[in-house]
Amino acid sequence: MGWRTEEFGESHEGIAGAVLTDGSEPKPVYLDIGSGSAGHSTSEWWAYDGRLKRPKAAACRGVCACGWRGQSYPIDWDQVNDDPLDELDVAGPYDDWLEHIRAVERRTVPLPADLTETMDLLEAQLTALAEQAPAAVLKAVARLERLAALAGREAAYAAEADELSPETIGKALGLSASKARTRLTHYLLRG
Repeated sequence: MGWRTEEFGESHEGIAGAVLTDGSEPKPVYLDIGSGSAGHSTSEWWAYDGRLKRPKAAACRGVCACGWRGQSYPIDWDQVNDDPLDELDVAGPYDDWLEHIRAVERRTVPLPADLTETMDLLEAQLTALAEQAPAAVLKAVARLERLAALAGREAAYAAEADELSPETIGKALGLSASKARTRLTHYLLRG
């Protein structure tokens, strides 16, 4: 049920998180999703309804995996019936999270305008051609994958040579340092 962008993935995954009456966030709730030892944990507002000895959320807010928190929106439990997932409007927390994502995007390294235009044109051409000539698009995609691997490896080596830290790379890409390190390693080992 989390919110995610393709560009930032898990580094900026968001939810409508629970807020208690004192303004704190409750510990994650572990849910039994059936047989087996694997369970699921969540901090989403709907899991804190006061049942099963869980605290009752007073509000919800946009919460991001990076640590960002949005403003609180009160929960009117009288308005929420037996199916709370359909009853509470989480547009406020979601809109706050989207603004956070826009702010993250603004802090990332900008692409040169001509490169952005080229990539937009390529996307439009490949999308339009996919129905008419799928084999040609598959051939183009294979070439793009080889190009991406080569350019990614060269950029990763250059980042290493410049002694750019995973924190610096992460900030430039809008990712956590851990995800940036993983991406660098992926390109360094690919080939």
